[in-house]
Amino acid sequence: MTTGYLGLGSNVGDRRAQLQAATDRLGAHGVTVLAASSTYDTDPVGEILDQPSFLNACLRIDTELGPEELLDACKAVERDMGRAQPGQGYVRHGPRPIDVDLLLLGDSAYASERLTLPHPQVLARRFVLIPLLELDFELTTPDGRRCSDALAALPVEEGVRREGPPLRVPGGS
Repeated sequence: MTTGYLGLGSNVGDRRAQLQAATDRLGAHGVTVLAASSTYDTDPVGEILDQPSFLNACLRIDTELGPEELLDACKAVERDMGRAQPGQGYVRHGPRPIDVDLLLLGDSAYASERLTLPHPQVLARRFVLIPLLELDFELTTPDGRRCSDALAALPVEEGVRREGPPLRVPGGS
């Protein structure tokens, strides 16, 4: 088993229910959720700023899947939950019911045409780092960079507000 971290986001419909549904569906794709962060209401970032705020959280997972297979599992959960796909109304950085991002997987970096690990924005986004550090404050990237140092170096303009308690871990109490 390899430990990894996923980032979740939603800004369409019942955002918390969307994050919980994605968390609950991962087990059917070979992913065991070990822990979930609190949820955070965050301002949109990227190319489209005129849209509802997002609800974000992070998950610590275990899986026997390799990087590409885990990416496929994340994309399958997104498809199952109605996320538009390229060529089918997909808008990059646009509103979406669910986003499941593979942030880190094990202690090694990985790169292919489809995937780069760690996620290229993992150290650059407060809405990722805050819930990620809630799960493991000592977390580092494969090259040894501390996530807490990256968060401390970021400007605080990116609005990230704690919204609610951690998501329920499937099979947990």
